[in-house]
Amino acid sequence: MAMTIESGNAGAANKKKHLGIPEAIFVEDVDAFMKQPGNDTADAVLRKLDEQYQKYKYMELNLAQKKLRLKSQIPQIKQTLEILRHMQKKKDTTDPMETHFLLADNVYCKASVPPTDKVCLWLGANVMLEYDIDEAQALLEKNFATASRNLDSLEEDLDFLRDQFTTTEVNMARVYNWDVKRRSKDNLLKSAERS
Repeated sequence: MAMTIESGNAGAANKKKHLGIPEAIFVEDVDAFMKQPGNDTADAVLRKLDEQYQKYKYMELNLAQKKLRLKSQIPQIKQTLEILRHMQKKKDTTDPMETHFLLADNVYCKASVPPTDKVCLWLGANVMLEYDIDEAQALLEKNFATASRNLDSLEEDLDFLRDQFTTTEVNMARVYNWDVKRRSKDNLLKSAERS
């Protein structure tokens, strides 16, 4: 009994893990599957399976776009954290920090930055806020951890989605082959009745 409960909890945890992505059920017995209500013809079943496959493709496209966005965001956060750490070290000195900053693509400008304990961060949607260096560092570390965790979750969801592709493709092939066999049997019976 304990094994059943544990495996049930593992199954529930797995469904929560890939929330929003429906699991493709493998069709083991095609004859029994085709007798279920709503599975009138092989063409109708193949259309449903193809629709499910297209939905998976759409989900994959969205997840791949999120992954690209996160992959570009993580290095930017790392770089900003490194700059903040450098500014933290220079905060107590009186010497200005010499640096180059990006004006446009491949166009940099030389700047002299006096020691400061305040920084401005772009938050997105054309919003910039001023923070203490410590607050900014804490915020960016939290954002970095969240982005890394989200990237790992996206990788898992993409792997799960690839499994669903495979299962759906195999189901489509099995239903198609079942229909070919059924038609060939029907043709043999019709030709046997004629002779």
